[in-house]
Amino acid sequence: MTMTITTSNLNGIRAAKRKGFEHWAQAHTPNVWCMQETRAPQEIIGDIYGDLAREYVDAGSIASVDELNTIADVCKIKGRAGVGMISDMPVLETRIGLPGLTEDVDTGRWIEADIKSEQGYVITVICVYVHAGGLVGDIKEDQKYRFLDTMTERMRQLQDEAARGGKQAVLCGDFNIAHTPIDIKNAKANEDRNGFFPRERAYIDRWIDELDFVDVMRELAGDIQGPYTWWSQRGRAFDNNTGWRIDYQFATPELAQQARGFVIDRAPSYDARWSDHAPLTITYDI
Repeated sequence: MTMTITTSNLNGIRAAKRKGFEHWAQAHTPNVWCMQETRAPQEIIGDIYGDLAREYVDAGSIASVDELNTIADVCKIKGRAGVGMISDMPVLETRIGLPGLTEDVDTGRWIEADIKSEQGYVITVICVYVHAGGLVGDIKEDQKYRFLDTMTERMRQLQDEAARGGKQAVLCGDFNIAHTPIDIKNAKANEDRNGFFPRERAYIDRWIDELDFVDVMRELAGDIQGPYTWWSQRGRAFDNNTGWRIDYQFATPELAQQARGFVIDRAPSYDARWSDHAPLTITYDI
């Protein structure tokens, strides 16, 4: 059996709905869909989840809207962040928020769900939205590093569990970091921009080299330029494919070995986009 996991930054779930992301949902129906930057109150997210459930029913993925499992974590700061997850597979347990972080600015950024396949294989799927950060010395940059430090410790715990024969894990989300020069167009010109600072990029080095997490898309794609997942709304970045790869799926080794393919669903034209990010979907043989 295969499991498809999608991660996508919605740039506002209400805006994405107005632009037709439900049509994408019906055409693709990933088994697990991790969403970032929902930027909406719980009741609105719940209503839109209901619409998505009907799309899944129409596509034949589930028999009734009640079979779609839905999770959301709303940021305590109005209009900021927000993460959500839907799954057409059973969810055994959920954990909201990154342990150790209590400030409002760190809410709406972390969901863990233990998801069970028909064959009984259980994996932990994490939906994460990392702070965008700011310039050196900016409080936003401090918030980003605090979050990254805490997240790295939680990743160590997840890897330790997987290495002991426990649940495998995959972190899916918008990490707001381009890892290497092949993950960003015009790397030289962006060396002094947040999202490509050496200190930020070193976190991904650590996750891969020290914690043994696998950048699944890069492992599948090889050392090619891109493909990118985000394009600035300014200028002609999308039309010229001047993008950044900042959306990832980082998996523990056993799960990463089961990855069979990926798709970055870049819209055919600027006006057909429902977000400034493109969904990243990876198929796992579980």
